[in-house]
Amino acid sequence: MKRTKKPKKKKKQIQPSSAKAKGRALQQWTCRRISDLLSLPWGKDELIASREASQTGTDVRLIGDAKRGFPFSVECKWQETWNVPGWIAQAKNNQEDGTDWLLICKRSRSEPVVIMDAEKFFELLRKEK
Repeated sequence: MKRTKKPKKKKKQIQPSSAKAKGRALQQWTCRRISDLLSLPWGKDELIASREASQTGTDVRLIGDAKRGFPFSVECKWQETWNVPGWIAQAKNNQEDGTDWLLICKRSRSEPVVIMDAEKFFELLRKEK
């Protein structure tokens, strides 16, 4: 008896609007966390804000006291397939003066993770000691 292969199911593509909503949700989550850390408000006209889609620059906009208290250029990525080297290149390209690059990455049904330069990570730990 000859076996026939079952056709592979195509993975359902996420709608662009849903993908953008996920990215926006991660940016807003990040803004809330930075806001809680610094005790500063976040929102459209605040020192901490989520950048709208298709605008150039970092995903989280930090101004004044927010940038001094959290000196990172933040890129947020909520994707199922990860391209870490490409994301790092993007974070470095969008890095603002006086800050270090920082990636906050997430997949569905997973907790967000942070990716940053290892030397900067150990420098932060030395300052804490």
